[in-house]
Amino acid sequence: MAAKKMSSSRSTSAKGKAKIGKVMREYKHGQLKSGGKKKVKSRTQAIAIGLSEARRSGAKVPAKRKSAAKKSSSRG
Repeated sequence: MAAKKMSSSRSTSAKGKAKIGKVMREYKHGQLKSGGKKKVKSRTQAIAIGLSEARRSGAKVPAKRKSAAKKSSSRG
């Protein structure tokens, strides 16, 4: 019996990784700006910007996660 190859549905393409890497480099050098105005100071915000830019360019990137705030507020 042949072994099945395990594939993760949350994998990122090489194009997506390159785009995220470019954004993180800008963040580390203090050149990343949010909306072209203010400097990004949060690492998580920098990652979010990288993921959204990769999605816009058509790279295969994992889907957005559901936020915990939305889950708790819907319980009412």
